[in-house]
Amino acid sequence: MRKKVLIVGGGTAGWLTAGYLARRLGADLPGGVELHLVESAEIGTIGVGEGTFPTIRRTLATIGIGEAELVSRCGASFKQGAKFTHWRHAPGDPGPDHYTHPFQNAESAGGLDLLPYWLLGHGGTANWDEVCSPQKKAADAGRAPKLPSHPDYTAPLNYAYHFDAAALADLLRDKAVANGVTHLSDRVTEVRLGDDGAIAGIVTERHGTLTADLYIDCTGFRAELIGKALGVPYRSCRDVLFCDRALALQVPYASADAPIASYTLATAQDAGWVWDIGLETRRGIGHVYSSAHSDDAAAEAALRAYVGPAADRLEPRAIRFDAGYREINWHRNCVAIGLSSGFFEPLEATGIVFSEVAAGMVANLFPWGGDHETSARQFNANMLRRYERARDFIKLHYCLTERRDTAFWRDNAEAASVPDSLRELIERWRFRPPTEIDIDANVDIFTEASWQYVFYGMGGQTDLRPRAGVFRYAAEARAAFAQVERQAAYAIANLPTNRDLIAQARRRPFGQVGMAA
Repeated sequence: MRKKVLIVGGGTAGWLTAGYLARRLGADLPGGVELHLVESAEIGTIGVGEGTFPTIRRTLATIGIGEAELVSRCGASFKQGAKFTHWRHAPGDPGPDHYTHPFQNAESAGGLDLLPYWLLGHGGTANWDEVCSPQKKAADAGRAPKLPSHPDYTAPLNYAYHFDAAALADLLRDKAVANGVTHLSDRVTEVRLGDDGAIAGIVTERHGTLTADLYIDCTGFRAELIGKALGVPYRSCRDVLFCDRALALQVPYASADAPIASYTLATAQDAGWVWDIGLETRRGIGHVYSSAHSDDAAAEAALRAYVGPAADRLEPRAIRFDAGYREINWHRNCVAIGLSSGFFEPLEATGIVFSEVAAGMVANLFPWGGDHETSARQFNANMLRRYERARDFIKLHYCLTERRDTAFWRDNAEAASVPDSLRELIERWRFRPPTEIDIDANVDIFTEASWQYVFYGMGGQTDLRPRAGVFRYAAEARAAFAQVERQAAYAIANLPTNRDLIAQARRRPFGQVGMAA
């Protein structure tokens, strides 16, 4: 008899999980898993996460989505990282007003690690993100990461996407159904538990009681299965990450040919920050803020001030959340994926990444032999460490700030709000930079390169003077930095703009020879 999986809840998390598991667990094969998804048409998509991380390319390829199809169906644009403005210094204060977290790793000529040489001054006075790879300058110039002639999901510069979240959920649904997933549009009225405390069935209005070997909770913040029915507690991180509300707008471009930013723009505010995401036909702009440091009216005023007159006839969508996660995400025969599992805030697009990670682990740990507990232990231990590390990475964006102009930034700099695990990392990096020995590839979403970009972008200091004499390749490092400059100039001269690449993708698939840039 075929194993049966029931996903409760759609949206991006539900349909990404369904589409991915359909391919990995053979939903279209006689010996594969029988996969069903039930969702209510009455419940909309939260949709605050319109940005992604480079892992999404592999996920979409596995599901079977072509890159040009993604662009045309979802209004997608190409994202090369995030740009942080006024996070380190307040507007008007001396010092750099921005830094970036690009997706490209440092260019190391012949395997040479350039970071120590930059710390010793051989890379000039520009910030690390600008001298270590050509991506920042290319993205600053509005360039896309690839040419139309590059095949799907490959490029000289690392990248992800911005997209319309609702449109992506629709595309993922269509692919999942084509790959063998049964879609049930219905409202769940009850979650029944058995004598052993596991889920015995899901009661719906029109399809009766649905049963499965494994239930996946993608019901968002409601957490209908893992939270309400099974009572698995949620661990709040409000003592570390203060933001708990957001106001979101969809803002049309002033003209059809307006430039599309190659970054997620993150601009600090008095009690939070504004995200600005450029899609093909509009910008998604929102203000994430702390209700302990700002009232809703002030937050909306700050959002409207950022957007300008284009916001005059628009009404923002209000979203409330509690930054945190469940320490147990696989309980008996139920797995939480997406917002039901955890959510910190929109910063660094961790929401969709965690859905990708969880879906991948369910595929790898699927209890074909019926042993849920062994799979659950490994899943829970891995997800817990991932959440802890991601929490620390997000807090790094805040705790090193030199801003003291508002209570929000002063409180973020207080040592009491910084987890011991993050303080330990910062202490390590006083006399050596972040390296691979600080990273566990089995649990870390962000590599050492990401930690380096944020740590040094926020003004982190590493004193290498006590061992400066061991770095013998200064001349080679200076030559490598000069080569990065030339690569950046070449990229700017030869890569299309974000908007031009999108237009090309709408005309024909990627990878066809003879297409102009």
